[in-house]
Amino acid sequence: MSETVLRAPTDWKGNAMQRRIRRRYATERRFRWLGLAAILISAAFLAFLLVTMIAKGAGGFRQTEIRLELDFPRSALLASSTGGEIEGAVAAAADSQYGRNGARLLSDTAWLRVERAIEQDPALLSRKETMWLPAATNVDTAFKGNGDATSEGIVASLDGRDALRTTFNTDFLVSADATDPASVGIWGAFKGSLLTMIVTLGLAFPIGVLSAVYLEEYAKRNRWTDFIEVSINNLAAVPSIIFGLLGLAVFLNTMHLPRSAPLVGGLTLALMTMPVIVIAGRNAIKSVPPSIRDAALGIGASKVQVVFHHVLPLALPGILTGTIIGMARALGETAPLLMIGMRAFIATPPSGITAPASVLPVQIFLWSDEVSRGFVEKTSAAIIVLLVFLLAMNGLAIYLRNKFERRW
Repeated sequence: MSETVLRAPTDWKGNAMQRRIRRRYATERRFRWLGLAAILISAAFLAFLLVTMIAKGAGGFRQTEIRLELDFPRSALLASSTGGEIEGAVAAAADSQYGRNGARLLSDTAWLRVERAIEQDPALLSRKETMWLPAATNVDTAFKGNGDATSEGIVASLDGRDALRTTFNTDFLVSADATDPASVGIWGAFKGSLLTMIVTLGLAFPIGVLSAVYLEEYAKRNRWTDFIEVSINNLAAVPSIIFGLLGLAVFLNTMHLPRSAPLVGGLTLALMTMPVIVIAGRNAIKSVPPSIRDAALGIGASKVQVVFHHVLPLALPGILTGTIIGMARALGETAPLLMIGMRAFIATPPSGITAPASVLPVQIFLWSDEVSRGFVEKTSAAIIVLLVFLLAMNGLAIYLRNKFERRW
């Protein structure tokens, strides 16, 4: 005959119990404060990064210009003038207005603006015109407050003649790389990044999604399937430079594809992005309730119809979110692209996926190595463009997730 043991009721007002309650509340407060501190530290680092980049890079979006009087009839320029003649006429006009070294105050590519103006309005050749042309790097940095003593003296002299102004640097957004920091632009690297991302998405998305569908819906559970799953999970954590070495060995040394081309860059980044898409795709497919599959099978749908008519559309928001996040990571990668030779000086935007090209992260890396002071703000400005690109891609991922998300 068993005996029933009666426990005494808990004494919630006792000293021991009150101490335990106080410790529990203190632990909860500490956890809340630690979480808040972690968020504040992360936000502080992010704010420091953004403020630093904006402070250093804002000057890259502004360009100092010098006023120049061009007497086209007296310079004897014709509509069929060559670039060399226009360059000489611009240099002569600068020397006559600002002294013997006046031409050195202008950017090396200042005459191109004159050439474009003549192409747009040939009537310029028959009159005298005042034009604002980009200044040389030392004048530009001095006018923004970062120059040396000599350059600041030149700027003070020009400013006293009301010959300087600052405008938005459109050329930075529409030009390609150059040796003169006053003439560099990001359009070539930006276009190269776009073409590389197109190749990456075109390969990684269909292969990654189909792999996820097969592994989740069709593959039998055995040792081989487990081995493949573990391998994919490990590949997602492999350092990116390993994929660069793989791309160098396979696509360049074995297949002899063109070096420094968006095609090879896209193939290499697709290898790196594919495991991320497979993992995100499997999780999204796994989150679809089994009742959806059972209902479709119950009304006579085939397995393929169940997958492509019901499961995949419902899993698509999660797949797209994972894909865009993987693409954003690929966009910011530098190491694998350096390994396949995308660090060459490319002065013209690529015309296709097999043309020589650079990409934004590599362009930033190359500019950061330059000793000229003018490249400092250009590097930060390019980083701002890259961050805006990344934020736009993450914003797109959030939009797609919210738009197509289904709750059940």
